[in-house]
Amino acid sequence: MTQAKFTRGSTMRHVLAMTAAAATGLIAMFGVDLVDMYFLTLLDDHSLVAAVGYAGTLIYFLVSVSIGLQIALGALVARAEGAHQRDLAGRYCSNGLWFSVAVSTVISLVAWFYLRELLLLLGAHGPALEYAVSYGGILLPNIPVMVLGMSAAAGVRAIGDARRSMWATLIGSAVNAALDPIFIFGFGWGLEGAALASVVSRWAVLVVAWRALVHVHHLPRPSTLTEFRADLRPLLAIAGPAVLTNLATPIGNSFVLRTMSQFGDGAVAGAAILGRITPVAFAAVFALSGAVGPIIGQNAGAGLYDRVRETLVNALLFNAGYVVLVWILLWTGSELIVSAFSAEPAAAELILLYCHMLVWAFFFNGSLFVANASFNNLHHPHWATAFNFGKVLLGIVPAVYFGARWYGAPGVLAGEALGMAVFGLLGTSASFALVNRLQRDYVPLASPGTVHPSAGRPSAGHS
Repeated sequence: MTQAKFTRGSTMRHVLAMTAAAATGLIAMFGVDLVDMYFLTLLDDHSLVAAVGYAGTLIYFLVSVSIGLQIALGALVARAEGAHQRDLAGRYCSNGLWFSVAVSTVISLVAWFYLRELLLLLGAHGPALEYAVSYGGILLPNIPVMVLGMSAAAGVRAIGDARRSMWATLIGSAVNAALDPIFIFGFGWGLEGAALASVVSRWAVLVVAWRALVHVHHLPRPSTLTEFRADLRPLLAIAGPAVLTNLATPIGNSFVLRTMSQFGDGAVAGAAILGRITPVAFAAVFALSGAVGPIIGQNAGAGLYDRVRETLVNALLFNAGYVVLVWILLWTGSELIVSAFSAEPAAAELILLYCHMLVWAFFFNGSLFVANASFNNLHHPHWATAFNFGKVLLGIVPAVYFGARWYGAPGVLAGEALGMAVFGLLGTSASFALVNRLQRDYVPLASPGTVHPSAGRPSAGHS
């Protein structure tokens, strides 16, 4: 009998504890990216900053695929854990890891061979294009290592050990932060030094997360080829829509970046700086989806839908309070940000606009994160796909297009914010409607040791 720790106690306490641990790791990870950007601005070449923006957008495509894969692994492990089936959780973990590595290896190789062509599609040109090719060429072959580390950390989180998952990210970030100035300035490697420091840090994350998963929790177990083939169906049932869901965001980011590129490298540099500031500032909001997923999964596996609904409410309350706090901090510190990054006028205009007028939109982005976590862990991942692509194709793309035509570069940021707001509201409403419906249809377990058909795999009505 396993603990299934999230099926009892305060759901708000679980939300806060899981989010705090995940956010601590994300702040460290995103903070290092921000430090990378700061160090590169010291080299006084805006093409370097723009190059990180272009290459980073491409890398984010691949990261989004890996996040979708780890969502599938985490959701299946959490539900099996909630249904008190540790052996099934270990089997899902093992096969999920193999699946993640295989997929990430294929896509990273394809991206590496067509790197220049992909960067040209994003609007990169001139020196920024050459820098981006060099930067991406170092990072892309290391994508499978990053995916394996992220997936191992997801398995650790799924059984409720947020602390060790956090330490994996913290140690990896510390390695990156220590090596950045040495590689960039000490060895004189510049942009390539920043990329190499990231490579070493990903290996550090993998080592720490793997130790927690294998040597502390003994979660993976040997699996046969027959079991792997059998588990592909539930893995793909969640991973397929989850990958598509996560790809919507980089598709939207790519459209935004390409639209911004028509206003020059200064505007692209401003967007790239915001692209590093935003994840640090909103690390806790980014952490929410990964934090509430295991809580929702374990309680749904146990049929405790009142606690699922309570988790959603508490997550949204936390989201609102956190966004207000960040808005105040960014507003008061906006001039300092512009000065610290030596932003030229075009970049400074975008940074000040965002910090003063557009921060509020991230509440709706966070709300959709929470809604998507509920869809993925309640075996309706296709809902998350629909809402994320709706946000991009029906919300962000048309709003950014017209915003750019009418108001230039500032209109691009304003259009992106509007698209977030509309679909954040729609996604949140749908998540509560889904919980209500599942609660009405739920059939109680015959005994505590019996697994409900929906606990270990998606039923036919859910796919």
